[in-house]
Amino acid sequence: MSELKAGTNLEKVFKAGHFAVTAELGPPKSADVEVINKKVQYLKGNVDAVNITDNQTAIVRMSSIAAGALVLQQGLEPVIQITCRDRNRIAIQSDVLGAYALGLKNILCLTGDHQKFGNHGTCKNVFDLDSIQLIQALKTMRDEKQFICGDEIKNSKKAPIVEPRILIGAAANPFADPFEFRVIRLAKKVNAGVDFIQTQCVYDMERFEEWMKQVRERGLHKQVKIMAGLTPLKAVGMAKYMRDNVAGLSVPDYYIDRLSGAEDAPAEGIKICVEQIKRLKEIEGVAGVHIMAIEWERRVPEIVEAAGLLPRP
Repeated sequence: MSELKAGTNLEKVFKAGHFAVTAELGPPKSADVEVINKKVQYLKGNVDAVNITDNQTAIVRMSSIAAGALVLQQGLEPVIQITCRDRNRIAIQSDVLGAYALGLKNILCLTGDHQKFGNHGTCKNVFDLDSIQLIQALKTMRDEKQFICGDEIKNSKKAPIVEPRILIGAAANPFADPFEFRVIRLAKKVNAGVDFIQTQCVYDMERFEEWMKQVRERGLHKQVKIMAGLTPLKAVGMAKYMRDNVAGLSVPDYYIDRLSGAEDAPAEGIKICVEQIKRLKEIEGVAGVHIMAIEWERRVPEIVEAAGLLPRP
């Protein structure tokens, strides 16, 4: 454990070789703290850390850093998401320092959904950096102890350097086209300095296994911890919507057929998710799962228990 980069619970789970489990916690679309408190109660003790989304789908929500600080106060470790859509490099580096000062040491780097998908479609975006450049910027701050401009992270010439010791994460989509570029893009993130990866929702297991095969051929699974993303399906309508309307996502028809024929579609969706986890655990190079139960956090304890993932280390 002496070689830890940030010393977070998630990093320790990875380092010890455990199969990691994270979940997603979407901040409220208001200042209502009770929304966060309720979700924490579902997830605490069932996962190793929770992702605090950053205005996902470009819809205004409570700040990921503020929500993360509230989550941390309740004893659950956050993974703060930072997108490049809304901030330039000055604001991003400032937020990283502020997040670290508040005890938030896991950061997931995302380019961010375009604002046209959200509730302020005519606002200006920033995109000063993309996700790969953001990874490199955070690695520079942590390991080189410098800002992007080259200045040392200290208050004056005689002051000590106080850099943010953070664990750097990013996303990967094994299902977007062109498929042959997917592993190349992952390699770029690895070269930029990412520590862990969380993937897009996995439904097409065959394609995911092919992607992991390409990952292993390049040896990338030995350089970065890869967590497979999962979103439990609540209903056949949800499955069809994700299949037909979510770019870069592949939902096989056999899952839709199973949900259509089920007497209890939500229960069948949970069963499918548990089956997926058990299969993913057998794939070389998969270091954990990231459960994105969109506004269905109350079912996460049921999923992790049925998948044999409790107790958490």
